[in-house]
Amino acid sequence: MADKKAAEQYYTPPPKLGKWEGFCLFLWNSETGQFMGRTGGSWAKILFFYIVFYVALCGFFAAMLAVFYQTLDDNMPKWQLENGLIGTNPGLGFRPMPPESNVESTLVWYKASSPDNMEYWVNEIDLFLKPYMDEAKVENRVDCDFDHPPPEGKVCNVPANSWDPCIAQKKYNFPKSSPCIFLKLNKIYNWLPDMYSNSTSLPDNMPDELKQHIAAEEKRGSKNRRFQTNVVWVSCEGENPADVENIGNIQYFPRRGFPGFFFPFRNTKNYLPPLVAVLFERPKTGVLINIECKAWARNIKHDRSERRGSVHFELMID
Repeated sequence: MADKKAAEQYYTPPPKLGKWEGFCLFLWNSETGQFMGRTGGSWAKILFFYIVFYVALCGFFAAMLAVFYQTLDDNMPKWQLENGLIGTNPGLGFRPMPPESNVESTLVWYKASSPDNMEYWVNEIDLFLKPYMDEAKVENRVDCDFDHPPPEGKVCNVPANSWDPCIAQKKYNFPKSSPCIFLKLNKIYNWLPDMYSNSTSLPDNMPDELKQHIAAEEKRGSKNRRFQTNVVWVSCEGENPADVENIGNIQYFPRRGFPGFFFPFRNTKNYLPPLVAVLFERPKTGVLINIECKAWARNIKHDRSERRGSVHFELMID
């Protein structure tokens, strides 16, 4: 009889509780001294375990990160040229860019008769050229030419404020319906262009007008060292026959390309990439003009679909 009563004591199901009573019992059980199903000692043990576990995990992660950073250099990429994701084929960029609200657009469209309409484009160029306007305040920037490349630790000035009429005082010639568009060659660490140094080795697909320009520079360079062909040449032209007819004459400042003494780029402090200001003298107004600009060197390959070695934009002036 005693054994039967003991069995009934241990195997009798617990009393049925309502939802609220069950929840309160889960939070605090006064009979067993458990809070949320665990005693104080149990909670202390599990808390201690997770503290030790996460401290060890954070320590391991910090150690691996420290080892990883030991393999990097702040001044140069670990993987360069053919071994890097960027590769060895630089692209071209242009400024001013359309508003961010239309990020996929490459259209430069404004009304020459409306100062308010031009303000955005002029301000964008001002902002882009701001680092170039502080050249006098930078100690390690020097004036360079083909006979005087920058010494070790020095970089070249880019006197963008002297390329009249592509200057801020004239609003980059936008009011005269002959705007200046600025081109820059994308930076690739340690990349050195292989120049077309003479007019006898120019590629067949180079525009004839650029070939004539290089031949003239070569001829003048034999008499005056100020003229050189150690340049990554630049050409801009209409993409289609109608665009060629509407684009008009083009001028380039300060020269028709990026001088060789700016290369290679090695992330020297205060380095500024060279620029070319392209002045469209008399583009036809009221029509959309598709323009393609290319950079020319032996180791620059062109691919219109991927915009390798070139840049596309549209110009429309009302």
